[in-house]
Amino acid sequence: EMSGPGSATDTARSSPAPPGGPPLNKDELYQWIADLSIPDKRETALLELSKKRDSVPDLPLWLWRSFGTMAALLQEVIAIYPAIMPPSLTATQSNRVCNALALMQCVASHKDTRGPFLQAHIPLFLYPFLHTTKTSRPFEYLRLTSLGVIGALVKTDEKEVIQFLLSTEIIPLCLRIMEQGTELSKTVATFILQKILLDDTGLSYICQTYERFSHVAMILGKMVLKLSKEPSARLLKHIVRCYSRLSDNQRAQLALRQCLPDQLKDDTFKSHLDEDRSTKHWLKQLLKNL
Repeated sequence: EMSGPGSATDTARSSPAPPGGPPLNKDELYQWIADLSIPDKRETALLELSKKRDSVPDLPLWLWRSFGTMAALLQEVIAIYPAIMPPSLTATQSNRVCNALALMQCVASHKDTRGPFLQAHIPLFLYPFLHTTKTSRPFEYLRLTSLGVIGALVKTDEKEVIQFLLSTEIIPLCLRIMEQGTELSKTVATFILQKILLDDTGLSYICQTYERFSHVAMILGKMVLKLSKEPSARLLKHIVRCYSRLSDNQRAQLALRQCLPDQLKDDTFKSHLDEDRSTKHWLKQLLKNL
């Protein structure tokens, strides 16, 4: 996916690429970033830059600090709103906006751009995509890529991120995707919930009222039931981790004694747990807490 330098003079301005690839051509990258502000050139620039996002460590800084770039990415997001309701999103539209979202994820992942990205409240512009329920591939891809941006924010366990998310409607949105999404979407949504629970503020927020706790426990219970028929080791790991963390709260612990699914107490998942020592450890911890 790496494009080579365009000429001999470019090579002098190229920086090392990952082993096995040609050198990265910075002039080309800068040109694509500039092209994001030109509507006719934006689609190609989005595609090329999204291919480079894992191989150029400074790309998030260039995207955030270059003139008009974040505004251009936001325009791409907002331009798709009319295709959501009534649902008419095409694969081409979905691919294009997902390339813009991939660049947002890149900005959300970098330690120096994550804070300003949050302070600008940019994640809120993605929530309409998480609200969608249509199961066609363009919509699923859009939801999954949007979840990826939130997933990149929570990965680093920063308090500011959790506090921001708790001030929004992310928990009910994740819970609905956990109940209705594809396996991949469910996995990312459960991972986000897990990261919120692992923060002390997040845990006390979810356990603060019976309504919040029971909604989370009900969805997790439904997922366990479904997993007993259609197993997924990755999803099981995140679910067990959520339950285990909930059991650290005293009130939630009492409630879980009544409502923990039997499938987590018997041998339903024995073969998966034997293969995954970390999930087995957290399940043991959960049962010990209860």
